[in-house]
Amino acid sequence: MTARRKSLTRSTSGAVAPTVALSLFGLIAAGGLAFDYARLASMDSELQSAADQAALAAATQLDGAGTAITRATSAAQTLIVNKTLFANDGSNSGRSVTVPTLIFYSAYNQDTDTGTTTTSPAAAKFVQVSVAPREAFFALTPVVQMFRSGQINASAVAGIGQAICKVPPVMICNPQEPCNNTTDPNYPFDANALVGKGLKLLTTGSGGPSECTGGSAWAPGNFGFLDTHSGETNPVLALKQAIGWNTPPGDCLPISGVDTQTGQVTPVRDAINTRFDIFDNGGPGGGACPSGGACQPSINSVKDLVRNSNANGQNSCGLGPNGWGEAASPYLPSSGTTQLTTAEIAATQTMGHPRDMCHAVSSSGTCAEGRIGDGNWDRNAYFAINYPGLNWQGEMTSAYGSTVVTRYQVYLWEIAHAGDVFTSPTGARTVGQSRVATGTKIDHNQPICGTGLQPSPTTVDRRRLSVAVVNCRANNVGGNSSGVPVRSWVDAFIVEPSANRTRTAQQDVYIEVIGETSVNTLGSTAGQVVQRQVPYLIR
Repeated sequence: MTARRKSLTRSTSGAVAPTVALSLFGLIAAGGLAFDYARLASMDSELQSAADQAALAAATQLDGAGTAITRATSAAQTLIVNKTLFANDGSNSGRSVTVPTLIFYSAYNQDTDTGTTTTSPAAAKFVQVSVAPREAFFALTPVVQMFRSGQINASAVAGIGQAICKVPPVMICNPQEPCNNTTDPNYPFDANALVGKGLKLLTTGSGGPSECTGGSAWAPGNFGFLDTHSGETNPVLALKQAIGWNTPPGDCLPISGVDTQTGQVTPVRDAINTRFDIFDNGGPGGGACPSGGACQPSINSVKDLVRNSNANGQNSCGLGPNGWGEAASPYLPSSGTTQLTTAEIAATQTMGHPRDMCHAVSSSGTCAEGRIGDGNWDRNAYFAINYPGLNWQGEMTSAYGSTVVTRYQVYLWEIAHAGDVFTSPTGARTVGQSRVATGTKIDHNQPICGTGLQPSPTTVDRRRLSVAVVNCRANNVGGNSSGVPVRSWVDAFIVEPSANRTRTAQQDVYIEVIGETSVNTLGSTAGQVVQRQVPYLIR
């Protein structure tokens, strides 16, 4: 055997080759798995992103309108086009990610990831979007007999956060909630059934009589306040700013859940009364209206309080002997169901927009539903005292198609017809004109202490409030409470100033229900409410 052959048989330089050859299968498979898994993960991210964006787009349309579900479905399916660059399954949709399935919920529990399905556009508050599944055919892993990913899908659930802005932070305890309601936080509030009816509210913290006994929760009909987190550290000053200023400071108020806070009677009274041209402690810019904001009265400041014709000096625009006070012969009906007689009308010196007769007959009233009136107020006496000789039935029928009008409708009619001249038994009279109640006492129907603000599409109505309605008994609301569910938002007309009179107390707030709050209101109240809506992902 030659030396070369002997060297070859003894050589070990290629001993590793079989090992390398065998390991190549594993190395190539691992590389293929890494490459194709990265494609799979990227495709999953693409699909999830598409589901998220489609759910958010759909949620923006859930406004409770009759077309909400239709618009939400269209938004999810056509508003935006998502594409996948990593799916290569030859689907008819090409690279586009489609959204074939949407499920709507009226309520959704984030802890259990379950919801109550609904097909009602008015009830739909949440939406679940599922995108069409896609596949990826692997490029390198077929070497280990893995050819395709199987169907990959994605879904997302979204809702919409809503808040009301530009409104005074006030609330009322649902006047329709029974005192013994301790288990049903969703006890109904029917605003439509209360339109035109008066509500006699009691300011929380006043120490006045409560409709309920037992427990620390506020009672139905209590009037309270919401915390807007304005940053003002003085709670009395913060309350005056929030109730009195034309544009309240602080955060917007969430539609679904609010934070409540306690209030004090005097600051509340002072702030509310600025809307009636009553400014205690120094006039506009003084104690009733903190500096930094405007507290204008409504252009229609009709009220049952009079003022001396020569009033001047300290507190001449506030409540008291030098300013506003009750007339010597005010509207004090003797019946909760019968209108004033002609003789009683002649003896009454002044009459603002009045309470329902069943509330006006005494300090406690005789209304069958307690703090809820019956909507029966003395229209004839009001027009006879303020507009003697006016054919008010014809005017109201012409304006509203009926003589059974609400106080808010009369208030708007007075604004629209301010300056109109009509014939009275004593000669020509003008709508909105001041008149002598008796002696030197003047009944002013328009502001004389502050600059009146006329409602318009860009300015608020200073005698109209958007109020949160809360089930105080079921939610044990009392004082400072957080995350309190709001049953409804309702618009209310402030009927009268808060003051100590023969049959009223300064802690009383008397309102008339206008209806549920709408952010789409047109005309004279379009500037009243601004709604913010922000969609958010739940999962």
